[in-house]
Amino acid sequence: MLSNETISLIHLNLIQGVGLKTVQVLRDVFGTAERALQATADELRKIDTLSPALCEILVRKPVLYPIERELELINEYGCQVLTLYDDAYPQHLKQIDTPPLVLYIKGELTPADSLSISLVGSRNARDYGRKVSYRLSYQLAQRGLTVVSGLAKGIDTAAHRGALEAGGRTIAVMGNGLSVIYPAMNRDLVKKIEASGALVSEFPIEVKPKPSNFPRRNRIISGLTLGTVVVEASNRSGALITARLAGEQGREVFAVPGEIFSELSTGTHRLINNGAKLINTVDDLLNELPQHALNQIQSPMPTPQELPIEKADTKSTVAQPPVQSAPPPDLTPDEKTVFDAIEVPSSHIDTIVRATQLPISQVSSVLLMLELKGVVQQLPGKQFSKSN
Repeated sequence: MLSNETISLIHLNLIQGVGLKTVQVLRDVFGTAERALQATADELRKIDTLSPALCEILVRKPVLYPIERELELINEYGCQVLTLYDDAYPQHLKQIDTPPLVLYIKGELTPADSLSISLVGSRNARDYGRKVSYRLSYQLAQRGLTVVSGLAKGIDTAAHRGALEAGGRTIAVMGNGLSVIYPAMNRDLVKKIEASGALVSEFPIEVKPKPSNFPRRNRIISGLTLGTVVVEASNRSGALITARLAGEQGREVFAVPGEIFSELSTGTHRLINNGAKLINTVDDLLNELPQHALNQIQSPMPTPQELPIEKADTKSTVAQPPVQSAPPPDLTPDEKTVFDAIEVPSSHIDTIVRATQLPISQVSSVLLMLELKGVVQQLPGKQFSKSN
């Protein structure tokens, strides 16, 4: 049940032309947002810091999304609402210059999420970038850190999946209202994130995604965390905005080196040249965190994912990799079918397609997921082998 003050803050947040600074002024003068909404034109004009135009807006209260409908949608979609003045509002986010006045949440934010790292990068990531993002987030989740990203395809999606499949928590910060799933391909992923973390947005429930929303979203991604990792980003990537904001917020900025001839490495390499910390392993990242954070980090049992990034991605150079005799227990039916079709010492993708009778596009997608899980390796010539 939302309090009258929370409802009033939601209402102020819906008014076009009213920002955080105006709300802070109004609360300072009137004590509460509820009282501020009831203020008369004469009372508003007495406030020196409010322009005549702003006073007029506060009297008329123009909104694109009526407060009554917004409250109905909050209830319909089962959203939690946190305001900047609530004790449960994330402390890291509260410290940035322009924190969101209102956060809409599906799932749950917990105090443990203060121990978090964001992973961001290109939507058009290559296999290399997706593998790195998945494995880094998997390792971070194993150590008890929450992984934060933006739900976009590519690097973001791999980051969320890595954290979930390690049994950890992940937060998706969205550039639209929580009634919209964008991209639509992540519908199933959204359900898993809601069950093992949170979907977060500052936008009213029915706001559609548009380009101007995403830089605003990016300050939340960086603001929620101790640091931001950029994996595969061109010089025009929005991930560089997140990295810049992280630096301005006093947070750590990390970058993963990439292939020197790839356009998707230009942004990450520029970050490194400008002082971002280069990371080859998850420990490179963890060692840069504050001591109070290090004291909370868990030490997981060693797994294949504990390999340094550069080793994990160059295992394909081994001539005769050892064979895993049985599939891991956490594979989907399609993943098990493809896994079982890989012969010793290796199988070409065309052979796997014939053996499984699945479309080649589906086999390619499943093989990538098996690679991300560390149970299959791609060898030169579209050959695939089972890992240890």
